[in-house]
Amino acid sequence: MNKPRPSEDEIIANFFAPLAGTAGLGLRDDTALLDVPADCELVISADVLTSGVHFLVDDPPELIARKALRANLSDLAAKAAEPKGFLLGLALPGDWTEEWLAAFAKGLAEDVACFDCPLIGGDTVRSLGALTLSITAFGVVPKGKMVPRPGVENGDFLYLTGTIGDAALGLRLRRALAGDRGWAGALSQPARDYLLMRHFLPLPRLALRDALRGFARTAMDVSDGLLGDLGKMLALSGMSAEIALADVPLSKAARQALAREPSLIEPILTSGDDYEVICAVPAGAAEAFEREAADVPITRIGVAKAGAERPRIRDTAGRPLAFSAASYRHF
Repeated sequence: MNKPRPSEDEIIANFFAPLAGTAGLGLRDDTALLDVPADCELVISADVLTSGVHFLVDDPPELIARKALRANLSDLAAKAAEPKGFLLGLALPGDWTEEWLAAFAKGLAEDVACFDCPLIGGDTVRSLGALTLSITAFGVVPKGKMVPRPGVENGDFLYLTGTIGDAALGLRLRRALAGDRGWAGALSQPARDYLLMRHFLPLPRLALRDALRGFARTAMDVSDGLLGDLGKMLALSGMSAEIALADVPLSKAARQALAREPSLIEPILTSGDDYEVICAVPAGAAEAFEREAADVPITRIGVAKAGAERPRIRDTAGRPLAFSAASYRHF
């Protein structure tokens, strides 16, 4: 006789209540009570992730959980906010198991501790379709210090954290290794491992908080591709830019993949899941910004200029690169 599945109340008590902070009231209530310091403002970010779109159905559950939380923390990082807690919505398909849920909760617990961002509430329901989860993250920032998306000015220096395109290559690598190996089979094992982990586990740039608060005029995280997201940020202020491909930071693993298959430059520049931060800094504050951001890898990738055209990336010969789409699109 099969052991009966736990009820919703048992799921909450066994798997998620141990992750709750004081604002979550032990997950015994329908609401949370989040204290916001008097000199701060609340910053809120929400994301929905669904199987087959944001992750594959057989991805490790602990990494699904961590990626979901980190995607929201990346939004808070781009706003220079300090995480304070999150809500979790979980719609489980008919074939869920306690083992899967335990691994999911374990992964979530690791990042709750790592980023000091406790669970404060949410909801668990049955899904008639794919596994779907939503996270709403809450952060605080000193009043007047949140870094907006619009507001880029002519001559601002444009910066990017980390390296770009690794997550997109990691997803393609995972699919390639299951079928036609092509370029994927030519990668070294360390390069494969690096790209796969960047796909599974983004790194929210929360350590950039003070540098953004002190010197950045605007910022946003790169979730749908560098070229498209940079274009979104610049367009809000009537700005454009020309970026030299040589100035775009790429990892050693990405360069190794490109050497084998040059057409991968398109997904590197236009696909999502990087969760790095792009920001605009007044030219006069650039040195101070770079000093304050010393603990975060940052690269100056260009300069903003007035114009209605989308930003362009030029190759080593000065020719603009053309792509089928500037970014990932859900619709």
